[in-house]
Amino acid sequence: MTDVIDTVPKQLHIGGSWLDAAEGARFPVDDPATGERLCEVADASPADGRRALDAAVAAQRDWAATAPRARSEILRRAYEILLDRREDLALLMTLEMGKPLAEARGEVAYAAEFFRWFSEEAVRIDGGLTRTPDGANRVLVMRQPVGPCLLITPWNFPLAMGTRKIGPAVAAGCTMVLKPAPQTPLSSLALAGILAEAGLPDGVLNVVTTTDAAGVVEPLLRGGRVRKLSFTGSTQVGRLLLAQCADTVVRTSMELGGNAPFIVFEDADLDRAVEGAMVAKMRNMGEACTAANRFFVHRSVAEAFSARLAERMAALTVGPGTEPASQVGPLIDAAGRAKADDLVQDAVRHGAKVVTGGRVPDGPGHFYPPTVLTGVRPQSRLMQAEIFGPVAAVLTFDTEDEVLRAANDTEWGLVGYVFTRDLDRALRVGERLETGMVGVNTGLVSNPAAPFGGVKQSGLGREGGRVGIEEFLEYKYLAIPVVEA
Repeated sequence: MTDVIDTVPKQLHIGGSWLDAAEGARFPVDDPATGERLCEVADASPADGRRALDAAVAAQRDWAATAPRARSEILRRAYEILLDRREDLALLMTLEMGKPLAEARGEVAYAAEFFRWFSEEAVRIDGGLTRTPDGANRVLVMRQPVGPCLLITPWNFPLAMGTRKIGPAVAAGCTMVLKPAPQTPLSSLALAGILAEAGLPDGVLNVVTTTDAAGVVEPLLRGGRVRKLSFTGSTQVGRLLLAQCADTVVRTSMELGGNAPFIVFEDADLDRAVEGAMVAKMRNMGEACTAANRFFVHRSVAEAFSARLAERMAALTVGPGTEPASQVGPLIDAAGRAKADDLVQDAVRHGAKVVTGGRVPDGPGHFYPPTVLTGVRPQSRLMQAEIFGPVAAVLTFDTEDEVLRAANDTEWGLVGYVFTRDLDRALRVGERLETGMVGVNTGLVSNPAAPFGGVKQSGLGREGGRVGIEEFLEYKYLAIPVVEA
């Protein structure tokens, strides 16, 4: 089963070549289901980061001049290769980050769709020609790539977060340095190989794996040559990166943390609400910025909803993602599991009741059981924390205004979920929620054709949809005097 790991390069990908780290350093990649070591990969130093950016800068001019159709076809070929290798890529992802194979297969398909979507957007970059109101000048508007980009991706969706950033950058004509999370470097290294196979020129995509993120990233951002940063990760790290970008006014896209409210009104279809809750909470074991954290359920249906949700959660099979029967894999590491359990125990100390789960299991791996808490108090820490685990915290409410105040009482604003049969209420509540996305009677909002992103401290900019490529393009206008014959 681990033979798939042998097919993935373990070196840095710089300027089209696979290279060892300058100092020969390497770091381990472990299986979170067993704690066993899978392999070791190159551990880049700041000097390696500079080498990668050198390659991206050197390739930028020629890549920007490449025909849009050529960029489109590279992405389309990469899309097809990803689908052809779905099984191997899914297994690779499961081994390095733990999600069940069924979910990993779904992520490969989701990741591939970003390449297909942006292959179609590459040939639709437009401009315009107008005249000024006084008639004295023509205004020629064109779009140009922003330039060399630094892309930083997280461990929870290691393939899809790569394609969601690489796709629009390639389509727009930007070169890149990609720094994946150290917990899950293999998916990104495999992706670099696939893009090279699809015909991406040397130096357009450079991949730097490292355990010294701060040492590698900061000098690149402050050096004046990176013109765009796209980061997905925690709000805390995002703030630091924004400060580092300020010195050279680097353009930024930030997809940061979330604390999603899941609102169930008294008229909701409870079967549909529970199904949506399972998707919104348990996708990727709850390790998703879109995961429902706070379940606000109308008092009249709270008991019925909680009982149904707990029954569904308790019935899930927990085990290594490689086992066919497994529905819930391990959390990414010991720290992630400890955080989830600490939040549960804090809620219990404040009066919450554990309906199912809530105990760290014995044995190897970083497993945590699907957990449902009822009677959660507003002062519990998980009300203001991103749980990032399979824990559903249920609270009750009586009025629409009350639940909206509670739902919006957070620094984050990525996504919210609303379940009701009343269309007017759904629209009204959707408009008043302080989030960038709202799922109405659905627990899944992510789609390559839709603009993904949040408000407040959940981020800046959008990924996917028609606007996704805009993040990698600059406007330029030429003022041309009208000369009469």
